[in-house]
Amino acid sequence: MKKVIIMGAAGRDFHNFNTCFRDNPDYRVVAFTATQIPDIEGRRYPAALAGKLYPRGIPIEAESELDRLIAAHKVDDVHLAYSDLSYQYVMSKAAQVQAAGANFVLLGPAATMIKSRRPVVSVCAVRTGSGKSQTSRRVAAILKEKGRRVAAVRHPMPYGDLVKQKVQRFATYADLDRHECTIEEREEYEPHIDRGVIVYAGVDYGAILKQAEKEADVILWDGGNNDFPFYRSDLEIVVADPHRAGHELSYYPGETNFRRAKVIVINKMDTAAPAGIETVLASAKAVNPKAAIIRANSPAIVEGGERIRGKRVLVLEDGPTLTHGGMKYGAGIVAARKYGAAVIVDPRPFAVGSIKKTFEKYGHLDDVLPAMGYGEKQTRELARTIEAVDCDLVVSATPIDITRVIRVSKPILRVGYELEEIGSPTLEDVLKKF
Repeated sequence: MKKVIIMGAAGRDFHNFNTCFRDNPDYRVVAFTATQIPDIEGRRYPAALAGKLYPRGIPIEAESELDRLIAAHKVDDVHLAYSDLSYQYVMSKAAQVQAAGANFVLLGPAATMIKSRRPVVSVCAVRTGSGKSQTSRRVAAILKEKGRRVAAVRHPMPYGDLVKQKVQRFATYADLDRHECTIEEREEYEPHIDRGVIVYAGVDYGAILKQAEKEADVILWDGGNNDFPFYRSDLEIVVADPHRAGHELSYYPGETNFRRAKVIVINKMDTAAPAGIETVLASAKAVNPKAAIIRANSPAIVEGGERIRGKRVLVLEDGPTLTHGGMKYGAGIVAARKYGAAVIVDPRPFAVGSIKKTFEKYGHLDDVLPAMGYGEKQTRELARTIEAVDCDLVVSATPIDITRVIRVSKPILRVGYELEEIGSPTLEDVLKKF
């Protein structure tokens, strides 16, 4: 029996366990480790989900305890099971694990993908914040226009009670409240709900798929964190970001997606440097020359945007795009500049609690506020930070209506962005062939 640790962030780590290790007597998973997401460690993967071999569940430890855990349990294999990682980071972790005496393992698509009885279209990306969400929305809209029943299955974000979150179905705003969704979860689910698309998510993606198949003609895998799909896809669409040109060949598992893609969407072309666009095109030609290339923009639109002109504004951006996605700005900054903001206010002097710690951890951020809300306490701290900032109004580029979850006295203008394809082929073209 091999002893195993799974390094994760409350997402692929649980999926890899469920598909490869649960009920497998050849392995003993002694621990998960956790990083990237606050307040995951210190819990257990519950016995109700872990199966008969784990009557006490499995502890979830901080990744900083990795060396100690390898030694204490005489671990054979350490599996890396989270994403949006530079190759330098991945190989540094490999060196750490090997120096401690264990094997360093990366499970691939064949070992972890589940086959569906329905056709599956997947939308993934090479980095967090590339524009996957608006691409997924566009794909769902095209399929619905053709009369297909679509269920979007979202990459996991199980940050609460894991047993309750085994299978989650979201069709209304009341479902978001009932499942006590974080801001990060709402950012992914709410835009689909707005367009009449049912969303599934949770922990056990085999059980999720069985339920989704009952009410859908097509399964739309809405990938996250530049991970590759949990389901075997009949059409893999991957979004690349020319603002981070070269990352399509230097981040894990973004390059896996880039090489596997049947369709590569090069997004944000209207705001990217021509050299960045050419770099992504050259990368595609070098490693995936058979992929169809779709060129696209994601223009930032603000209803009432004329109110921004000449004002001191606070820009609120999608959290993961700025944090582990590594971006210095997103659609909010683009919109603030487009509509003539006089000053974009630095929020750092006003940050409180965990929001202040976020700025300390991610030193590349200066004139934007990430919409962090991984729990009720952090959401309150986000609201307190916004309230404290000396500004005239807030430009919010998080994909949700932030006023549903926080209350502040400052006026908030919401940034919208949808995929705008340029020329041909289009997503409708590739879906028609599919």
